[in-house]
Amino acid sequence: MVKLLGQGTFGKVVQARDKAADKLVAIKIIRSVQKYREASKIELRVLETLRANDEENRNRCIHFRDCFDYRGHICIVMDLLGQSVFDFLKSNSFVPFPNSQIQNFARQLLTSVAFLHDLNLIHTDLKPENILLCHNEYQTFTYNRKIPSASTSNSNRQASQRKVLLDTEIRLIDFGSATFQDEYHSSVVSTRHYRAPEIILGLGWSYPCDIWSIGCILVEFFTGDALFQTHDNLEHLAMMEAVVDARIDVSLVQQVNRMTRNGGNPASKYFKRLKLDYPTPETTRASRRFVKAMKRLPDIIPPTTKFMGQFLDLLQKIFVYDPAQRITAKQALQHPWFREVAHPDDGTEAARIRADKMRMREREREREREQSGASHGPVVEERSVRR
Repeated sequence: MVKLLGQGTFGKVVQARDKAADKLVAIKIIRSVQKYREASKIELRVLETLRANDEENRNRCIHFRDCFDYRGHICIVMDLLGQSVFDFLKSNSFVPFPNSQIQNFARQLLTSVAFLHDLNLIHTDLKPENILLCHNEYQTFTYNRKIPSASTSNSNRQASQRKVLLDTEIRLIDFGSATFQDEYHSSVVSTRHYRAPEIILGLGWSYPCDIWSIGCILVEFFTGDALFQTHDNLEHLAMMEAVVDARIDVSLVQQVNRMTRNGGNPASKYFKRLKLDYPTPETTRASRRFVKAMKRLPDIIPPTTKFMGQFLDLLQKIFVYDPAQRITAKQALQHPWFREVAHPDDGTEAARIRADKMRMREREREREREQSGASHGPVVEERSVRR
């Protein structure tokens, strides 16, 4: 073992050296507790399904290389990657990504999720912490501007510079909560900030809940901050209505109210006369201020160019309350936004710097090969004569 990379309720992830292959790897060590061992067996089944259906890993989901049981701890060996997108944002003082890189991330994320959905899998926990960079290298650029924001209460953030990744290749990780469509679905999934409305409303969930999470992630990439920063269901729904600039569909509220089994749907208390009952007399002043400060989606993502207009249009097709009407991952990949070329920005400049570095490395390798060939020239000649 080399060092600790991270830890959670499940156990920890460490960096280690594979002595047989003589390379560094990441090992996810599961706690020696029965419920976590059982959960890890489900995760292994998911990881085996991913690897069997995409051996070349064109769909950018983490691949496991090996697994073993050590003193009751299930250990899953995986490729060693870079830091999470969240950790990069944090190290960058939550300054957002350039538009060209957001588009690049979006294409990769939707490709990964479309692949999962084709395999009848729902990730259920998409968030920046579960997206790993393949490479950590970055270049620092002058920024000197106001940072976009999803809230008027947080609209004065400024930054003088920002780190910009040289390579935006990513891998989707943490399939510990991934669920096959035809198997048991727990009632609550997803990390709060990225949770879809149908989960909060207790209406059941499927593939579309992953798409809502992707929408939240993409807005976060644009502003640097999580879109729905709350820990309360009613406040969360009120924030959604503020951002989407529309009430939750009456048909969905009626579905909530019709659920009478086991004492009814607890979410019915959030509505009065088919409308969201917010604020209530119990709502704090801080909560009212917070919800009131939330911007409409077109104010968060101003459609000032064709590129931004198409980005906004895609997000509006993602942030649809009714999961049956929400855009799918495959449909999203066909959206016109992905045919738009971002205006030259720090991201395109970083890509140029990376391309230059790769060309220089290739030239150095060619020189080394030529020098090596020159020193072995007579031997090669002699062999060719013998043939």
